[in-house]
Amino acid sequence: MNQTTSARPSPPSPSPAPEAAAAARGLSRTYGSGPTAVHALHEVDLDLPRGRFTAVMGRSGSGKSTLMHCLAGLDQPSAGTVTIAGTTITGLGDDDLTRFRRDHLGFVFQAFNLLPMLTARQNVLLPLELGGRRIDREVRARLDHVVEVLDLVDRLDHRPGELSGGQQQRVAIARALVSEPDLVFADEPTGNLDSETSAEVLGLLRRGVHELGQTVVMVTHELEAAAHADDVVVLADGRVREHLTSPDAETVTQALLGSALDGSALGVPVGGGTR
Repeated sequence: MNQTTSARPSPPSPSPAPEAAAAARGLSRTYGSGPTAVHALHEVDLDLPRGRFTAVMGRSGSGKSTLMHCLAGLDQPSAGTVTIAGTTITGLGDDDLTRFRRDHLGFVFQAFNLLPMLTARQNVLLPLELGGRRIDREVRARLDHVVEVLDLVDRLDHRPGELSGGQQQRVAIARALVSEPDLVFADEPTGNLDSETSAEVLGLLRRGVHELGQTVVMVTHELEAAAHADDVVVLADGRVREHLTSPDAETVTQALLGSALDGSALGVPVGGGTR
């Protein structure tokens, strides 16, 4: 009697950790098809812990920006799922996804994206007003708390043209935090700032986590930026190579170097003693 042996199915991806603010399971993203296809993400499993500041790092082309876009519902993965605040957002229609982002997520980008004709206060409250949320006593109390933490109290009546770059980014951070989102995504938030102002902004993001109870996920290529984070996720070739908890700068550097076989994660050759 002939016997047929079938291949074993792949084990299922683990369920999201209950303390995770967001989770990806089997997340893949491919652009194009055939021999020219670009596989930006490969079956990523990742839990992003609630109430922590996580930096996502990797060299250009590692998939870090694609990961953020898929996690935030700005791009649809080719396979896998994303769960945020208990809701699986993968497969939501455009309208539902837009409402979910509005109600549950905050964004801080490299560009400040402030409306020049509005004051800082009006820019901060604009997303709430566009979403039909009443600016009541609770919202105003939250606004007062956020602007105090971000040191913006005396700048609320100024327009963007009257503010420095660092102050404008603080306004953008306040806009992301005032609605108490489940998750804040920051995409290279210090890319347009000098080193001193960058350190200030990163410190404010960290205060947003530890004083306001927020969860922040930041995409960056800068070691100095990652040093402000509680956790660091290192990507290479669309895969998570390391997920570090409370690392020091040397540990992050070793992880970045070890994530690239040719040592190009930092644009320098791999020396002795590195993985």
